[in-house]
Amino acid sequence: MKHEIAVMSPIYTTGMTELNDKYTVHRVWEAPDEKAFLASIADRVDVVVTWGSRGMQAWQMDALPRLKLIASFGVGYDGIDVAAARQRGIAVTNTPDVLNECVADTTWMLILSTVRRTTFNDRYVREGRWLSGAAPLSDKVWGENLGIIGLGRIGRAIARRGTGFGMQIAYHGRSQQTDAPYQYFADPADLARWAKILVVACPGGKETENLVNAGVLQALGSDSYLINISRGSTVDETALVKALQEGTIAGAGLDVFADEPRVPEALFELDNVVLQPHVGSATHATREAMAKLVTDNVAAWFAGKPLLTPV
Repeated sequence: MKHEIAVMSPIYTTGMTELNDKYTVHRVWEAPDEKAFLASIADRVDVVVTWGSRGMQAWQMDALPRLKLIASFGVGYDGIDVAAARQRGIAVTNTPDVLNECVADTTWMLILSTVRRTTFNDRYVREGRWLSGAAPLSDKVWGENLGIIGLGRIGRAIARRGTGFGMQIAYHGRSQQTDAPYQYFADPADLARWAKILVVACPGGKETENLVNAGVLQALGSDSYLINISRGSTVDETALVKALQEGTIAGAGLDVFADEPRVPEALFELDNVVLQPHVGSATHATREAMAKLVTDNVAAWFAGKPLLTPV
């Protein structure tokens, strides 16, 4: 008889195929009444698979009293009430490391397309405006000051690419990292004041909510750029829209938003912002590797073996 698991939202295709082959999968995302559905499987499910953004709240854990593992698809787990899980003796896993390089690639795509105005220039050609004259000049990337908020695995991958552009690199985090060869700023506003390009790469959650606020944006200044590939919650979105509209900062490249997939419509009218639909890790290779970590963690739990990537 197959073990039974609940899946809150479908993960990458190869992962879903493996889960369907090995287990009886209860597809929560298809249920018209989630509470009733969870109640109907409460006595049979020990494991839940979810996305970091879909999360898992305390009430959902309580609806599944046998629950012992929440296996999350994604490196961020701010959507999961980890404290509630620990109180209930529920293990939580995520998918770190395997997505670092693709998220760093996305960051650099945003840096280059924002500062060198790639999407603006694409529209300039498509709309026939080049026929009336050359496009406006842009700023440069090479040799500039790159500030990174959050020097974790992804932050370090971003910094490593920055060295190839001959950039000076500094960072802000909860504490200084003794093995990091970069300048440290204890105050994010001081880092913003120093940086030409400020990248937000820290985890989401209450600790970092609105970490980049109006004061940080003011410190960044009218000749500098903000790039956010972390979580929409890390930037005060209202303050950011205002800063872009008023020229407080030169521009922004955004892969994440406060209320995804809803994006402030005011951003659609601005030429100094590049918008992406939260695709930092969205390559086939990375999503397959993330799915494999999820299924391996589930298999390890059922086999009584140590979890591969516990939170």
